[in-house]
Amino acid sequence: MDGRFTRRQLIKGGVVVAASTMLAPTASAAPYGVPVPVLPWPAANDIVARTKLPVFPDRTYSVLDFGARGDGKTDNTAAIRKAIETANARGGGHVVVPKGTFVTGAVYLKSNVDLHLAAGAVLKFGSDASKFPNVLTRYEGIECVNRSPMVYAYKESNIALTGPGTLDANDTSSWNRGKDREYLESLVAKGTPPEKRVVPGSGHAMRSAFVEPYACDTVLIQGVTLKNPMFWQLHPTLCRNVTIDGVKTDPNPAHSNTDACDPESCDHVVIVNSVLGAHDDNIALKSGRDADGRRIAVPCQNIVVADCVMNGNWGAITCGSEQTGGIRDVYAYRLKVTGETKYALYVKSNTLRGGFTENINLDRVSGTFVRSIGYVLPDYNGQTGPYVPRFGPFTISNSSSTKCGQAAFNVRGLPNSHVHGLRVSDCRFDGVANTKNTLEHIDDLRFENTTINGRPV
Repeated sequence: MDGRFTRRQLIKGGVVVAASTMLAPTASAAPYGVPVPVLPWPAANDIVARTKLPVFPDRTYSVLDFGARGDGKTDNTAAIRKAIETANARGGGHVVVPKGTFVTGAVYLKSNVDLHLAAGAVLKFGSDASKFPNVLTRYEGIECVNRSPMVYAYKESNIALTGPGTLDANDTSSWNRGKDREYLESLVAKGTPPEKRVVPGSGHAMRSAFVEPYACDTVLIQGVTLKNPMFWQLHPTLCRNVTIDGVKTDPNPAHSNTDACDPESCDHVVIVNSVLGAHDDNIALKSGRDADGRRIAVPCQNIVVADCVMNGNWGAITCGSEQTGGIRDVYAYRLKVTGETKYALYVKSNTLRGGFTENINLDRVSGTFVRSIGYVLPDYNGQTGPYVPRFGPFTISNSSSTKCGQAAFNVRGLPNSHVHGLRVSDCRFDGVANTKNTLEHIDDLRFENTTINGRPV
C-alpha cells in the first residue's frame, strides 16, 4: 500500500468507445476511480468521503451518429448538442467524442451526461461569437449575463467531462476579450438585477471562462487537457460536490488572468492528481465581490487539494481577493511548486471586500517561490470601506523551499481585526533572500521545529 485509497463512490459503467455506432447498455465496462491519498487531517478525509461522484447508466453515444465530423473544419455545435440532449432524454449515459478535431461553439452539459473525450479527440472552440449564447455567469465575483463559457451547465446535476482528450480555446481570441469590470460595478451600484446586466451589445466586453458548471450538484472533471485559455480555466461556481482529477491546464503566458482552477462559492470540492498551469493563480478560492458578493452571501468551503503540480506565476493556494462570501475549511496536501510561482499561500482582501478566510491548512508543500511562503494582505489594492475582513487560523506543516526571493512570511492583520492564528511546524525553508519576516497583528503565532536558511525561527 502507498497511503492512497480509491474513492468508494465510483462512476459505474465506464466508457467503451466505438467508431460510429450507438452502443447498447453493457455491464462489462470498467468504472472510473478517483485515487485520493489518506490525508493528515480527519476533517479533510471526511470531506473526501462526503463529496459525491456522479453515476451514469452504461449507455454510450458517439457524436458521429449525430452528424459530427472530426475534420477540423465542420461546425459540430448542433451535432454535439443533439447527442447530449438525446443522452439526457433517455436517462443519461456517456457521450463520446472520438479521435479527431471537432470545431464547435459552446457545449452545454445536461444532467446525467458524461461528455467523454477519447484519446486524440480535440474540441476546438470557434471564432463565431454567435455560437456562444448569453448565459448567467459570474465575472470576477459579480453576476451578469455574458457569452457562454466553452463548456457550461446551469442547475444541472450528475454531470462529467472526462477522458484523455483536449479542449482548445485558441480561436475564441477574436471575441473572447475585455475586462471592463467597472461597468458591472456601476450596474450593481444602480441596483440593476443580474439578469439585466447584459454584457454583449452594451459597448463593454468581458472574457468568458473556459469550463464553468454554475449552480450544479455532483460534477466530475477528469483527465482532460485545456489549451489556450483566454480567462479562468476551471470555474465551478455555486456548486456542490465537485471533483477534479488528473487534469492539465495551460501555463502559457500569452494571455493574463488564466487561473487554473477557481472554485467560487462552492461546497465540497476535491482537486487531485492534476498539473495546474496558469498565467496567474494555480488555485484561487473565491466567494463574490463587494456588494454583489454580500447579496449572494455563499461561502467557498470544504475544499481538499492533493498531489498536484503547480505551475502558475502567483499563488499555489490563493484565497480572494473575491472573498466577500467567505472561505473556510481548506486542506492542501503534497503540492509540488515549480516554475515562477510567487507564493505557496496568498490571502488577499480589504475593507471594501470584507468577508473571511478561515482554517486554511497546508502540509508537505515544496518548491521554489519567487517571493514568499505565506503572504496575507488585508489592504489589497488600497481599496477601503466599512467591511473589515477576518483572517485565520492558518497552518503550514512539513513544508520546504529551495528558494524564496523575499522573506519567508509576510503576514499582516489589521489593528481592529487580528489574524486568528498562524502556526508553522516541522518546516525547512532554504534559499530565503530576506530572513526578517513581517508578522503583524497576529494572535497565537507559533513556529515549531522550523528553520530559515538553517537557523531555527
